[in-house]
Amino acid sequence: MTDAIELASASPADTLAIGRRVAALLRAGDVLLLAGGLGSGKTLFASGVAEGLGVQGRVTSPTFVLAKRYDGFLPIVHADAYRLGSFAEFDDLELPTESRDGILMIEWGTAVAPGVPPDHLVVDIVIVDDETRRIRLIPHGAWAARGLEELTV
Repeated sequence: MTDAIELASASPADTLAIGRRVAALLRAGDVLLLAGGLGSGKTLFASGVAEGLGVQGRVTSPTFVLAKRYDGFLPIVHADAYRLGSFAEFDDLELPTESRDGILMIEWGTAVAPGVPPDHLVVDIVIVDDETRRIRLIPHGAWAARGLEELTV
């Protein structure tokens, strides 16, 4: 694993824009694990990624349905591990298989990290204050060579 890339978001619009910029690096089969406390902006970041991939319409939290699918330049499976009672429940959903031709984004994703491919990106969003967020992009496996440093300029 290489060093994390840290980005600052001063507003919800910045968080959306960072998600759109990350979308430009995505390829079929990619997995993003979204981490951060309640209200940190995980769904907002996911919305930015979806916008960047050409998804039309609103992206909402999949907390109560566990997973939603969106069509864009690449199909997206947007999941939420918050309500899962066990790792076995995640495994039963077969999300990595279901999303192999597109992108898999999992909110509260670090809870299920052992069940995803070793090549994935952790997006850790930390609340600094009401508007400001610190977004750390932590590459695993092949993500280390993806050019994440381009996002800092």
